[in-house]
Amino acid sequence: MFTAAVITVSDKGFAGERVDTGGPLVRSMLEEAGYEVVHTAIVPDEREQIERALIHCADALDAALVVTTGGTGFSPRDVTPEATIAVCERLAPGIPEAMRAESMKITNRGMLSRQQAGIRGRTLIINLPGSPKAIRENLAAVLPALGHGLEMLRAKKGDCAES
Repeated sequence: MFTAAVITVSDKGFAGERVDTGGPLVRSMLEEAGYEVVHTAIVPDEREQIERALIHCADALDAALVVTTGGTGFSPRDVTPEATIAVCERLAPGIPEAMRAESMKITNRGMLSRQQAGIRGRTLIINLPGSPKAIRENLAAVLPALGHGLEMLRAKKGDCAES
């Protein structure tokens, strides 16, 4: 079982002007997949605050997986991908590529999502869109493969050639 953290990025959610439905959905999907969700948070669409939340989850909490929801679109305040890239040491481009490919099967607007994924230390960070429908589609597309990557990242397996 791996630990996970969920961060909702939303100005309105942070201000209490909107009920967060995305974060609880991510938590539920992760728990159904066997993850232990050890932390949840809502932060505003402020790059520095997103970065601090990601660093806290990776460095202080040592969560194996951090999933964000929100802030991946074209709005000027959508800066979650930039915050993610800033705190990651290595990117994992196949994860957002797979999510966008799955979304493109449903709507051509899938290409407009700017989500990223990367590694900070022993933590995998993945951005999801904010809408519950998009969360379900995107997370379901990659969730089955994440365990293998986390085993590698957490040194529970030597390398892919041993599988």
